[in-house]
Amino acid sequence: MTAEQGAAAPKKTGQEIPPWAIKGELILNCNCTVFCPCVVSLGKHAPTEGYCQAWAGVRIDEGHFGDTDLSGLNVGLILEIPGLMARGNWKAAAYIDDRASEDAYDGLIDIFSGKARGTTGLFKVLVSEFLGAERAPVTFETEGKTRRLIVGKQIHGEVVPVGGADSEQDIVVTNTEYWMGPDITVATATKGRVRAFGRVWDFDGRSAEICQIDWKGPR
Repeated sequence: MTAEQGAAAPKKTGQEIPPWAIKGELILNCNCTVFCPCVVSLGKHAPTEGYCQAWAGVRIDEGHFGDTDLSGLNVGLILEIPGLMARGNWKAAAYIDDRASEDAYDGLIDIFSGKARGTTGLFKVLVSEFLGAERAPVTFETEGKTRRLIVGKQIHGEVVPVGGADSEQDIVVTNTEYWMGPDITVATATKGRVRAFGRVWDFDGRSAEICQIDWKGPR
């Protein structure tokens, strides 16, 4: 037996997190009465109502979790934050596209729970209670400048950019350090209905955001 053959095998420290990436678009509607102050303050300023309730939708144009393809899938989220975003104690839940394979479903749960680290790793730090994840028909539609998210009977949302002096250009907050992405389009919800996990929310006319996302992990 050679020294190499007799050498002890390295100890496994746990299951490795595979490299992952998601590119696409995120829309979000919350209970803030005006544009969400968290974008610029990075969670150091309280939401306009003192607490945050929100739904979000993610359209994955290109994505993978290890060797598993995530392209073309959609995800719906609900978030509940009791005060300053940066102080944590969030509650969250996820609806995963029912077209996802088992491996894709598991990968998306790891990403959106923060377990897969990287861009969404903050969820593992800030979310104190993950309410659960369910498979559901998740539809993300774009019609002109209007975006819609429909998750079964649980989420019916529609957001549009806020109008500016030049109707051809959106109002965009650029070069931020916001975790979702540096450029956030200021929007409002023409429909924001949630009936999920005991929550009954109606955020029509409230703050909304549109963001192009380019997330990756585990680093």
